[in-house]
Amino acid sequence: MTLLDEELSSPLSSRVLACPVQGKWTSFQLVDEFGSGEPYVGLAYEVTDSEGQKYTGRLDAAGNGKVNNHFAGPIALTLAQDYQGHEKAYSFLQTRPHYPLKITELQVRAEQTRYLNNNATRTKDNPAQACADEYYQVEVRHLVEHAAHLPPEVYRHYPHSSGPAKIMGKHGQLGVALMPQKHTVLEVRPLRALRPMLSTGSEFCALNLYQLALMATLSYCPFGQQPEDQPVKTKTVSFPLQPSVGNWFGDALAKFDELWKVDSTQTKAYYPLYEDVPYSKRLEIVPFDPTLYPVNDPKLREDQEHPAKIHFLDDRKLGVEATDTQAFITHNDELILISVRGTYELVADGLRDADAFQVPFEEGEGQVHRGFYEAAQKAAAFAVSYLDRFYAGQKLLICGHSLGGAVALLLSEMLRRRPEGYDIQLYTYGAPRAGDANFAKGAAPLVHYRMVNHNDPVPSVPGTWMNTKAKVFGSGLALTFVNVPLGLSVFVAGITNWTGEPYEHHGTLRHFMPVEFGRKAQSSILWEPGCDTITQHAACSVALQQKNGLPDRPGLLTQVFSAGNHLMAGGYIPACWATLRRWQEAQESRRSLVTEREFEWIESALIGITQQLRDKCRDLLARPDAYVRAHEQAIGAINREVDKVHTTRTRLATLRYMSVSQKDVYGQLSEQPERLADNLPRWQAHPQNQVVEQLAMAPSSGSDSTQTASIYGHTIGAPHTLDIDSII
Repeated sequence: MTLLDEELSSPLSSRVLACPVQGKWTSFQLVDEFGSGEPYVGLAYEVTDSEGQKYTGRLDAAGNGKVNNHFAGPIALTLAQDYQGHEKAYSFLQTRPHYPLKITELQVRAEQTRYLNNNATRTKDNPAQACADEYYQVEVRHLVEHAAHLPPEVYRHYPHSSGPAKIMGKHGQLGVALMPQKHTVLEVRPLRALRPMLSTGSEFCALNLYQLALMATLSYCPFGQQPEDQPVKTKTVSFPLQPSVGNWFGDALAKFDELWKVDSTQTKAYYPLYEDVPYSKRLEIVPFDPTLYPVNDPKLREDQEHPAKIHFLDDRKLGVEATDTQAFITHNDELILISVRGTYELVADGLRDADAFQVPFEEGEGQVHRGFYEAAQKAAAFAVSYLDRFYAGQKLLICGHSLGGAVALLLSEMLRRRPEGYDIQLYTYGAPRAGDANFAKGAAPLVHYRMVNHNDPVPSVPGTWMNTKAKVFGSGLALTFVNVPLGLSVFVAGITNWTGEPYEHHGTLRHFMPVEFGRKAQSSILWEPGCDTITQHAACSVALQQKNGLPDRPGLLTQVFSAGNHLMAGGYIPACWATLRRWQEAQESRRSLVTEREFEWIESALIGITQQLRDKCRDLLARPDAYVRAHEQAIGAINREVDKVHTTRTRLATLRYMSVSQKDVYGQLSEQPERLADNLPRWQAHPQNQVVEQLAMAPSSGSDSTQTASIYGHTIGAPHTLDIDSII
């Protein structure tokens, strides 16, 4: 015991200690970025003074609060009362079984405010500053206890000082510390987020075509969570890497940053169409807080949960069980988005593509590509785990490119057949065939829109023509592919399906037809051709035209992994953007989807194709009877193709007069015109989207043109003679 303690404990002590001084006051006001305190009227607050004494009250009709007669020194202000309203969306988030959120009344109020600046940058001037002794810009996370589910901080022109909180010691650890004898105004940043606009209707629309092309491309990016080490031993995680899935949904869009890069090599900006939504209605990344969620405890080691494990599938870490499958999943109260990655690592994914042996589709009917099926089983386990936690009747939007499109198809059919009755819509881009005719028939109820870029060879594999023309790959295989990586040569051997039923495509085909009239006049038409000559031309003309028993152009796999028209950033995204712009212009100006000039160009090409087919048929029929009998199947196929070309010409003529409705462009969102009116101007303001739709010109890079010209022997989109001899 010290001398002072002894003296104070004596009943005869005359020593008197100075008591903390009371009688101080502090006032404060919460305002939005327009200077109004109305959004925060009636909110309950709690104040802690420097001695730990607590005071409570409610903000008045102007958002003001005041504490009188508190102890000397700063005070700490919090507004941490839980949300007690009756809006179902918030109540559900508070009480859901997995990762319930600590939503406060303050958060809900802040979600109902709006930014002064359309780009969400912080204001430099606020009318409420005029009546303030001190003025700070704060965020909801600064005034509540639990902030793991809230967005990261953004730059502030007037941040609150940490000095008063340090003076208060342990009593200043929570909330915003304010100096006494002053009136402090706190401008609360709105809690708004950007969300990619998506239609939940079952009909095809240009909006989803473009938006899901971007999301399918984003699936190639890493999740980007920091720290990367497992288990996560820090109290928080972050997502600084751009582009990455985690940064998109867990950082940038949550802070209202308008991202466009979905590929690390991308140089041309293709902005998604975003809508401004309350933060709780964004596409979610679950919070990480070991003190709040026991499943985040690092002591669980490999069983620990964290955002990357919940939202991102990357099974390369599974050792011998790995399928090199990658996908991400996120959701809000309207939809659940699943995106599956395509071919990325040439050897690993090439081996996956190559394993074309057919196996029974255990969840349904028919037989499917074994390599794709094994990958889909991994994706299904990942998706079902997520759906079991967060599915609450939302629409499932699933997308994938290339290999990812094939896996996404099998995954979608697996989910469709589950007892939950999921409502699924699937968009695939440049996807190869995944199953046989029985599978395609059994999966007919699945809503699937299948996009194919002209001269993209991948959708033509595995193909029936590989069975009938096996000598292209069977003889001299080692010589043909001696200079390509191991994974690619195995791919070529694998896609030759020797014993199974022919592979067949599933879904409604939408084909991008490029049309080029001159040096600066080109267009891209999205349509549904009725003939195989156009959609199969790329693969057939290269793989089947032979010279000395071998292909006379670069090997198929050179195209598959190099051709610009199969890539997303250089092929499908520009085509989808062009389609969206074309349909927007057609709808706004009340004109047809195909101009007279385009109709005449393609009509002429189709007439030429028909003539080539008939000439070839006559040539075959003029040969000896034995030859004709041996080629009856080919002759029949040519005659059927003539009929299909006629169907294609009819469809083209229909497009010539077809008008476009707002529903064709925006799907179910067309039923909410105010939603479109509020959000479309943001996208239209970007210079890239102000190009007058001169036939919806699709951007293209010179390198892509040079590359594909060297492969195909002509510039993609330029008029050229279609060699029918090469496809029979």
